[in-house]
Amino acid sequence: MQGDIEYLRQSPFIDCDNPTVQEFAHAIAADAGRDEVDRSIALYNAVRDRIIYDPYVDLTDPTNYRASSVLAHGRAFCIGKAALLAACARSVGIPARVGYADVRNHMTSPRLYDLTKSDVFLWHSYTDLKLNGSWVKATPAFDAELCRRVGLAPLEFDGRSDSLFQAYDRAGQRRMEYLSDRGTYADVPFETLLHDFRTAYPALVAAGAAHACGDFQQEAVAPDA
Repeated sequence: MQGDIEYLRQSPFIDCDNPTVQEFAHAIAADAGRDEVDRSIALYNAVRDRIIYDPYVDLTDPTNYRASSVLAHGRAFCIGKAALLAACARSVGIPARVGYADVRNHMTSPRLYDLTKSDVFLWHSYTDLKLNGSWVKATPAFDAELCRRVGLAPLEFDGRSDSLFQAYDRAGQRRMEYLSDRGTYADVPFETLLHDFRTAYPALVAAGAAHACGDFQQEAVAPDA
């Protein structure tokens, strides 16, 4: 456990000592019992479904990457949701870190594509949890309601095997492709992320900062229409 200390302590974005994060995490974990795998699954499901996935947040605002702020806002993009799950896990004694990968996402909406000019999403985030001595990846990004709208089964996590993304929808159409893994971090590398987002997606960054984007939940009702 000595080597896991940095994955259990408070950090600027994974602020697991925040009282609201503590209260949220402990309430969910208490209902799940004492087994750490059961607790991790309960925390994953809570972050996945209680926090709405929203890629239109202001990417220049560090609060949108911080666990306690994500919990307060009730909506976030993948990076903020992964940070919240990591903070919740640390709050109940499960070592956690955040990881990133570049993915190709085929379920992007027309508005989001117009802002990004790409279906490649850089720095798509997951949470890495240490359970029963092994690191396991969990990705709580897409809430169940969004998945229902786009014809996807919600991404499940069993606490034993990696859960990264939905490769196919219920009709067998490809939805996401894994391109490259950027590794794991003890905390969110905010400055690096913002630099790369400004370079790759200048229109999305500008629109988010001006609160001039859209409602991704509504746009995703018929993504192939």
